[in-house]
Amino acid sequence: MIKLFSKKIEQEVKSDIKVLGTGCAKCNALEANTVEALKRLDITEPIEHVKDVVEIAKLGVMSTPALLVDGKILFTGKVATVEEIVAAIKGIR
Repeated sequence: MIKLFSKKIEQEVKSDIKVLGTGCAKCNALEANTVEALKRLDITEPIEHVKDVVEIAKLGVMSTPALLVDGKILFTGKVATVEEIVAAIKGIR
């Protein structure tokens, strides 16, 4: 007699955190604020900095800097404060 065992395979859901902007001072400031916000929330996910304007436009953003978390646009056209980012992330997770 042969017994077959099936394993439940869990797929890890990767959230994505993206700062969108060409690399200007404001974009870099938003990235730094996002890093600090993630530290305060004890989140260790990497941040992707998207600098390609075509990719930024494909994501539906027309004003940078912008912050996307889990595919949701949280901020556009401004450097959000650490506190604003913390509150926004808490609101969607």
